[in-house]
Amino acid sequence: MESGLRSARQQKGLTQLQAAARLGVSQPYYSQLENGTRRVPPHLMEKLLSSFGLSPLTVPLPPLSLDLAPMDPDELAAALANLGYSGFVHLKNKQTLRNPAEVVARALVHSDLDVRIVEGLPWLLATFVELDWQWLVGQCRLLNLQNRLGFLVELARELGKRGGYGLDAVLPLIEASKLAVEGTLCQESVHPAERNWSLKYRRPEAARWNLATTMSVQDLKHAA
Repeated sequence: MESGLRSARQQKGLTQLQAAARLGVSQPYYSQLENGTRRVPPHLMEKLLSSFGLSPLTVPLPPLSLDLAPMDPDELAAALANLGYSGFVHLKNKQTLRNPAEVVARALVHSDLDVRIVEGLPWLLATFVELDWQWLVGQCRLLNLQNRLGFLVELARELGKRGGYGLDAVLPLIEASKLAVEGTLCQESVHPAERNWSLKYRRPEAARWNLATTMSVQDLKHAA
């Protein structure tokens, strides 16, 4: 898949050598950034944004993998802040630019994750609705995370009604491989009594995706 960096460079009419000169790096180094074999480091993030009008969606994604590791929770919170989420605005910094699709995948792979981070994911999906869904759905299928993703898309779609976003076309991609097994929304170690309470009082959307969670749009305090 052609990287977003390549597309951005070509739209500017630049060769790799010219793009590398703008960033102050060598052409081979730039080539690694463009083909995704090297991550965009923090000190180049602002240059890329200003030089190419780079969207986070253009940051190259890693190959689909059965071994995708969860991102450190502190890094997840900072990544959400850098992408514009107000819930962690105090953590905004100049860390490595992250593609929103990768942030979602590396969050959902957690067995247990701070609910405040999970609450930021529907906002991320609604804000970056044009992300690489083929990659995200494919990665979630590999790791059996499609139910978690499907539920978050439902919440994002509800958020989207307020902001003009449309996610209706995404759900069928996920529903085709929905899992029958009951799970949680990154809360696997929750006490059985609490899990049963969530099953009893969950919304229809959570039941549809076989998740023990009572999360709703009303809980997403920073998603407005």
